[in-house]
Amino acid sequence: MNKYINNRVADSDWDFLTANTKEYTHCYHIYPAMMIPQIARRLIKDFAPQNTKVLFDPYCGTGTSLIEANLVGYENVGTDLNPLARLISKVKSTNYNYNKIKNAVDSINDNIFSSSINGIDKIQIPNFINIDYWFSKEILNKLGFLQLLINELNEEIRDFFLVPFSETIREVSYTRNSEFKLYRIEKEKIPFHNPDVFKIFLTKINRNVLGLIEYNNNVKQTNTKVFDFNTCAGIPQNLFANGIDLIVTSPPYGDSRTTVAYGQFSRLANQWLGVEDASGVDNNLMGGKNNVEYQTFELKSANEDLQFIKEIDYKRYNEVKSFLIDYKKSIDNISPLINEGGMICYVVGNRRVKNRQIQLDAITAELFENNGFKHITTIVRSIPNKRMPSRNSPSNVIGDLSATMTKEYIVILKK
Repeated sequence: MNKYINNRVADSDWDFLTANTKEYTHCYHIYPAMMIPQIARRLIKDFAPQNTKVLFDPYCGTGTSLIEANLVGYENVGTDLNPLARLISKVKSTNYNYNKIKNAVDSINDNIFSSSINGIDKIQIPNFINIDYWFSKEILNKLGFLQLLINELNEEIRDFFLVPFSETIREVSYTRNSEFKLYRIEKEKIPFHNPDVFKIFLTKINRNVLGLIEYNNNVKQTNTKVFDFNTCAGIPQNLFANGIDLIVTSPPYGDSRTTVAYGQFSRLANQWLGVEDASGVDNNLMGGKNNVEYQTFELKSANEDLQFIKEIDYKRYNEVKSFLIDYKKSIDNISPLINEGGMICYVVGNRRVKNRQIQLDAITAELFENNGFKHITTIVRSIPNKRMPSRNSPSNVIGDLSATMTKEYIVILKK
């Protein structure tokens, strides 16, 4: 049996079944497959080297590990290719001035309840393909009105309000909100779809304000930098002049198209916020493009599973291989930047493809060991509270459904 699998340790203390995962600014915005803050918090507490200065999250998503680093006072850097994720990360990790936020909330409230959107000629609805397919005319006007109010705010605090606006966009659309991918609600439900746009937006603002207060009262420092570079392609020179002491991250478990559709989940919000090529986000993420330049891919922890998939479905084999090639590139680029004695904490899931489990925890350990790290342990935890689909079709046969990942693997390595 694979030596990394032998080194797995199941530990229910890491399940955090009753934990409040919406503490501080972690409450701001739903997002697929978020790492819960208790995991990042404990990893920092248990595995940060002495005199840790810099934490890096190479796939930061909405910034869970960055926020937890701020709570203990570490400098932290994150990168993500999804513009919406970067916006949320920046806002969640910022300790905005409460009085300025409160004054802006009061102003928005006054404008919503004292103004009529009828006849306001400044409202501009974004022009993107199929916008009328996803929104009714009335909802488009209300969203346009909210965006107008947000655009009139001081630039210093504007992003704080774009985050609840983003969440509102998806919730009031015709999207099936229980899905990550863009699926429209059933045609017969359309006439009865009449969400209260303003109430939903204001409720989310008030929730976020409470989170901000708690965050401001507890944060040690806010020293967060969020970038958009792709670690598969390289890491900007001189960004880590003194190296990296700790990585706490939850990377993608597979390509976005077939695993967790981050780009589709974010598309409507990204389009409203003016992101160029918002519909192409998934293609830019790890494994989004076929790595045709690699004819072979040798990795002990993956070869047998890849061969099995290849014999059944060559297209799916290429998709899995392309993801793993990008994953390897990313780890190869990150590894030289870790200081001696630095720690790696990767929280991963082992998805099933063609009813074959891809051992991403073992793959992660092998890739880092190939770069001079020592595998310490792999902690196995249950994931009942992670926002992911509960059923999927690993065989791609219609109606052939099975449970998706119920376990998460925390891979710990030291340089």
